[in-house]
This record gives sequence, structure tokens and C-alpha cells, in this order.
Amino acid sequence: MRASDLWIPGMGIRRWSLLLVAGLTLICTGIVLTLKYYGNGILFIVSMLLLACLGVITVIGSLRALINAILKDFNYRNINTALNSEGLSNLLHEKRILVKGPKIVAIGGGTGLSTMLRGLKQYTSNLTALVTVADDGGGSGVLREDLGMLPPGDIRNCILALADTEPIMQKLLQYRFQDGMLKGQSFGNLFLAAMDGISESFEEAVKKMSDVLAVTGTVLPITLEDVRLCAEMEGGETILGEHNIGHRNRENKTRINRVFLNQTKVKPLEEAIAAIMEADIVVLGPGSLYTSILPNLLVEGVCDALAGTKAIIVYVCNVMTQPCETEGYTLGDHITAIEKHSRKGIIDFCIANTAPIPGELEERYRLDGAELVRVDAPEVEKLGIEIITGDFKAINNNYVRHDSNKLAKKIMELVSDLVLSKDKERILDYYYSRDRINKMG
Repeated sequence: MRASDLWIPGMGIRRWSLLLVAGLTLICTGIVLTLKYYGNGILFIVSMLLLACLGVITVIGSLRALINAILKDFNYRNINTALNSEGLSNLLHEKRILVKGPKIVAIGGGTGLSTMLRGLKQYTSNLTALVTVADDGGGSGVLREDLGMLPPGDIRNCILALADTEPIMQKLLQYRFQDGMLKGQSFGNLFLAAMDGISESFEEAVKKMSDVLAVTGTVLPITLEDVRLCAEMEGGETILGEHNIGHRNRENKTRINRVFLNQTKVKPLEEAIAAIMEADIVVLGPGSLYTSILPNLLVEGVCDALAGTKAIIVYVCNVMTQPCETEGYTLGDHITAIEKHSRKGIIDFCIANTAPIPGELEERYRLDGAELVRVDAPEVEKLGIEIITGDFKAINNNYVRHDSNKLAKKIMELVSDLVLSKDKERILDYYYSRDRINKMG
């Protein structure tokens, strides 16, 4: 929001600003006249001091009302805070903690990334999500072909994950049409497509949508170029298009040897590279290994930035293997694939779930060709990567996902203890973060 927008009629900001000026004028007048005409008798002095006190009361009252008006306009967490309660104090304290939170960059796409972002936004507002634009299936693929825009689906999910909106708005933007020509299309995708139509670039459209939905942090496409993901299978066949990779692989049952983009030297978004270089911690995943995480690393300059940043690099491995993509993969296989498409030694830590799931659910996944990712610790440790294991799973509607709160807490503990605590200039930020971690349980 621009500063000039604060002066729009009806917001109350001009009114309270004028009253604030009036209060300051009364204070100055009372003090100046008291000092200038000190010898004019006690009654005059008392009158001028009362005038100054009236000014103080006016200033305090107008300041409180002014802050309330500004906070109401920003709509932080959609809370209409009464200034005579503890609400404003708590809200300001919470926002101060979020602003002082670590700089976290999350790279990926799909459901996994948005799930993690929901947890991380409770700890810091210095969040940047770098999202793949290689998706060409479903509603995103249709809009990509019809409108010539970048795929909106993964970006929409990340924006909604970081948004401070009412539940009805969340449901509206996630709604998929059930009939007609729009069947299967998401309203949120159409919203972003419309925003793209009135903007100069897709990047600007994403920023405008983020502003409308009061997003905590920043969501960026990894590139603005129209790229397609290609896969070379173990049998030598090359498949074009993310959607086709999964479809053809389901038919042929062959493993992916490597993935690559259909263009060479794909230019990254400058803000994306800058975010990586300035980050305290960079998180790869969770998400589909070959179709959500690796496409980002194939963009020129991204791997160089990951190698050159001072940030901790963490890979969050999926809880389950993915049929037709990582079927039968161990944790070590996932990391080997990442290093194969980037460079060795790029990952510092790996977060992996080691908690079991109910037997019936595990059997259902097994019939679909998926299983819990096995943590082959010795092989991973040979690569110089420290493994962080624990119960990071959640089961929602009979689907195994990451628990956003548990995952976010572990990431925050990592960055707080290894980055913030070692920087003397940020020791206060460290205590803020640790306090937040303890309160979130």
C-alpha cells in the first residue's frame, strides 16, 4: 500500500492526524507561555500548565486512535483490536517477532511446499517461496495453452498458504468448477489469470494478488520464461512435458534417469537469486522430486547461488515415495538425484520422517506403488549430510502429508541455533525466535 492511500477519506487517519497536531500545538503553547510570562502570577502559570496537560491528553488519545486506524487498514490477521485491551499490545508484539524472524527461502512446488509454508508463516514474515513454472497439466496447463501465461496452480497454492484471509475467501479461491467448459478449473487460477491480464508481467500479477490477500512474505516464480520439463528415461526415451512424464511412466514402468528443461540458459528471476544469497536458511522441498524440486535447480544461476550463499541448505524429503517418479527410492536415492542435477555437497542437512503410519493406510499406499521412504542413514552420512529424523507426518483424509507445525518448528530450531545464535548483532532476534518456538509448543 502506498503512503498516499492512508489519506483516503473515511479511514479516519486525517482526522486523528489533525488532532495530533492540535495536541502538540497546545503543549508547545502552554510551555512557551509559561516560560515567557513566568512572573504573571500563579493563576496564569497554572492555566498554561493545564493547557499543556490538555495537549498531552490530546496527543496520547489521537496517537492511539491513529495507530488503531492504520492497523485496521492493514488488516493484520483480520483482527479489529480495541486499544483499551491487551489485544493491540499482543498484536504489535507478535508482528515485531515475525519481522525479526530469520530469512527463509523455500524452493519447490506442489502441495508439499504450500503445506510447509503454512507452518513457517507463524514464525517469520521474512519468507520467500520460489516456485516452479514447469507445470503443464490440469487447469494450469489449460490456462497456459489458452492464454499463453505461466502456470498459476503452484503459485496460487503458495499465495493462499501465506495469506491472511477469511476461511470463506480461502474456500472461494480453491473452489473448482464442477460443470461446463470450466470443469476442473480453479477459481484462484482464474483470479491470477485475470490479474495477469491487467498487469505488465506475470511477476507483477503475482505481487498484486499477494497484496490483495495480505500475504505474509513473498511468492516468486523461479523464472518468467515459458519452459517445459523433459525427462530422459532409463531406456533412453525422452518425454516432453511434466504431465506426460507421470502419465507415460505409469504405462511403461521405467525409472527416470534425469530431467532437463527444453531450453538452455533459462534466465532466473533476479529477485529469486537475491533472496537465496540473503537467506539464513534455504529449504528444498517437500514435494515431488523430479517435477517440483529439480526444475528449479535447472534454471541458470540457481545452483551457483545455492553454492555461494552463506545460508544453511536443508532438504525435506517426502514421507512417501511417489509412484512413477521415485518408486522404491531411499533417502539416499533422493539426495543422489539432487546432487546429480546440481552439484555434490550442496545440501547441509536433511529432514526425514521415521514415524510409521497405520497398517491399513500403508497397505493402500503399497497397492498404489508407494511406500514410506526408507532412511538409509549410513549412505547419506557418507555424503557429509547430517540427517534430522523424527515424527513429521500428518494424516489428513487418509492421505499422508507433512505436519506443517512440526516441520516448521524443526526448521526454526535449526536456523535459530546454527545461525541467529552465532551472530552477536542478531542475538535479540535469536531470543525472539526461541521464545516463539517455545510458545508454539
